[in-house]
Amino acid sequence: MIDRTAPAPRPSPSAPVPGVPAGGGTAPAAEPEAAALREAAPPVLSLQGVHQVFPTRRGDVPAVAGVDLDVRPGQVLCLVGESGCGKTTSARMAAGLADPTSGSVLFRGQDVAAMDKRERSRFRRAVQYIHQDPYASLNPVRTVYSTVSAGLRRHRMVKDRNEARRAVTELLERVDLTPAEDYLDKYPHQMSGGQRQRVAVARALAMNPEVIIADESTSMLDVSIRVSLLNTLGRLRDELGVSFLFITHDLAVAKYFAWDGEIAVMYLGKVVEHGPTPQVVNDPRHPYTRALVSAVCEPDPDLARTKERVRLRSADIPDLTDLPPGCDFHPRCPLYAQGSCDTVRPPLVRSHDRLLACHVVTRE
Repeated sequence: MIDRTAPAPRPSPSAPVPGVPAGGGTAPAAEPEAAALREAAPPVLSLQGVHQVFPTRRGDVPAVAGVDLDVRPGQVLCLVGESGCGKTTSARMAAGLADPTSGSVLFRGQDVAAMDKRERSRFRRAVQYIHQDPYASLNPVRTVYSTVSAGLRRHRMVKDRNEARRAVTELLERVDLTPAEDYLDKYPHQMSGGQRQRVAVARALAMNPEVIIADESTSMLDVSIRVSLLNTLGRLRDELGVSFLFITHDLAVAKYFAWDGEIAVMYLGKVVEHGPTPQVVNDPRHPYTRALVSAVCEPDPDLARTKERVRLRSADIPDLTDLPPGCDFHPRCPLYAQGSCDTVRPPLVRSHDRLLACHVVTRE
């Protein structure tokens, strides 16, 4: 049923990941030639200057304020940031679940908002969404078979019930729910959280997607189950060539899953740093990214004692209805420079090997 060819396995990086066991094969170090080809390929899914403003009684809330992102074939793009920074809103717009207030979402170069019914149906199949909560994302009165086969039947990808059950069995085995026959007729309440999330992954794979948007899809799972699911997602990425827009607040998870991909760091609806994962995680340059890396737990006591701690000027996050002038991060920033940071909003510009939005760092 799934007709993509599987590339040769790639080795995982030797760099340890704080809070996540090393190895596992989910963070492969891509060959330079393959990486260059992916970067040269046109993006499958793009956000171009997207804004999302929510009107409230207290005023307009700019949840997303001009974000540009490209998801390229076979690539992982991680969107990282603390709660409320606009990650999920950006993901929902990318999936077509919410329309941007302004800006464009492009699939294969075509504006999603201008698609006709047939093109929209193709887009819906090609871009699949895995929600954060495995308890709420599955219908409690539907069996696993009914849930996973719904899209297959809706889009007439199977001829009859027997073919549908065979297809669902194959999908469950692909996401490591074996033996699949033991799960086909179960209801969500009869499974663990990790098993439910694997069912959600199988449901997404049923459409032969080109892009999977995983919105904090491992954050509600135990650590051991989290690593196992990340390994499964990494294997599917390598075998099927699926692109991922991976949403997480955990830089350790981003490093583990997207070692040869990219990380875009968001703060208050804007991308403040965007670059290759190894550079962003191992050498963060924006002060907000440095603070996020500093907050990652270090399991090695010796490294934990010597780890650099970033102290912010304030722990309070600005109100989205009353943002400060200049850089949104300047009230908390340890590198704050009076006269520039508090008057002029920094643009996102190319600085060596990444994009940065910081007056101080880009002057260095």
